[in-house]
Amino acid sequence: MTLAALLFLGPLLAAAGFLLGRHTARTRRTSDVGTPVEHATFETLHTASLAAPPLRAGLTGEAARKSARRLRSLLGTDALCLTDRETILTWDGAGEQHHGAQVMEQVRALLDTGRAKAFALSCEDLDCPLRWAVAVPLTVDHRVLGTLVAYAPRESAVLARAAGEVGRWVSVQLELAELDRSRTRLIEAEIKALRAQISPHFIFNSLAAIASFVRTDPERARELLLEFADFTRYSFRRHGDFTTLADELHSIDQYLALVRARFGDRLSVTLQVAPEVLPVALPFLCLQPLVENAVKHGLEGAVVLPQALNFSPSLRPGGAPRAGDTPLRITISALDAGNEAEVVIEDDGAGMDPERLRRILRGDGGPSAGIGLLNVDERLRQVYGDAYGLVIETGVGAGMKVTARIPKYRAGVHS
Repeated sequence: MTLAALLFLGPLLAAAGFLLGRHTARTRRTSDVGTPVEHATFETLHTASLAAPPLRAGLTGEAARKSARRLRSLLGTDALCLTDRETILTWDGAGEQHHGAQVMEQVRALLDTGRAKAFALSCEDLDCPLRWAVAVPLTVDHRVLGTLVAYAPRESAVLARAAGEVGRWVSVQLELAELDRSRTRLIEAEIKALRAQISPHFIFNSLAAIASFVRTDPERARELLLEFADFTRYSFRRHGDFTTLADELHSIDQYLALVRARFGDRLSVTLQVAPEVLPVALPFLCLQPLVENAVKHGLEGAVVLPQALNFSPSLRPGGAPRAGDTPLRITISALDAGNEAEVVIEDDGAGMDPERLRRILRGDGGPSAGIGLLNVDERLRQVYGDAYGLVIETGVGAGMKVTARIPKYRAGVHS
């Protein structure tokens, strides 16, 4: 159960718990779980928790079918149906053959006004138990997506109130489903933005480096072309929000092979990986931007730093800021840290003013700052929580050390 759902369960329990309490007090021994009220509360919470997961997929036919029986159990009613704005999604319980065809006509006004509606039912079958119904709207952001209709043998003020509360609870689940979809779209947009940032500049330079070897060293040109093909295939893949640490590190290795083809001995890379963390799942394109950031600022953007940045000679061995032809050393480690994998990407490049870094992580770095660090930090927090954002140590002329902790196991995270 989500926190948002629990906030809406108070009124639901007041209505649905009352119905269940009357039933369970008669049919079950109360000594097992306490008083009849406590038993009704536990049962209502349990039933609601079973109904919630299908609804988190949105108001679809499959979600309606999977949740309808649980919702009918919450209400203790003879029949229940769920609709969208056009059709009946599902019917659970008695009387569908007599009343199913009339549903959309009966709820049409509700779909326009968003107001609950109660109505009597007429049926030629004297054995049909359904004689009264209440329909309530299912809304998200003031938009009526569909209806929940509960049926009973007779008019019931308790059922009317309970149906309204259950309808509001279902609406919360549908709103959470919309947020999930928005989050997914946001992550996809962020990944597309990363790809757009990488592709024009990096692809052009990689192809130029490969072309330079075509005549002088054809075999190396062929190997680099294969590395380039594999790297771009991974970076532009279209399936899955997550990957494994092994695949991400393999892609980084291919990226660095292409960078070394361009910069030669100016780039030195040390890789330390514990085999036991290779299967760990993590967000796709989560580490690669961190390595690219080190290369971009350490090699491609290497300049003599102005005195205005208050450069401290003690920050770098040799006491001088990085010049444009100074070699860059990058160390990448992925180590076992108990329940987590600890990934550290460290370089001895030009570093960054800590205040500028804070602006970048707030999204105020400006267009020249790129989106790599901010993107990765936000996605880690979205997936694992705020305790798992990036930890970055840097200073002007002091290089940069980026640490990311990745839980080995997290529900919903798998490659």
